[in-house]
Amino acid sequence: MKRHFKQVTSLEKCLAQQALDCRERAETLPPGKERDALLTRARQADTAAHIDEWINSPGLQPPE
Repeated sequence: MKRHFKQVTSLEKCLAQQALDCRERAETLPPGKERDALLTRARQADTAAHIDEWINSPGLQPPE
């Protein structure tokens, strides 16, 4: 039996929250690999949110 669920929060909002959480955690850390990794994840989440917004925009044109 397949389980279905309704997504309550949009992907864009989830990604924005993830980016915010990563940045907040990074602020509490000293410079180093862990902090850099969190900042990288935050940038990736921002980029993914922008791509999702672009893909779902009504003005998106198919490639010619």
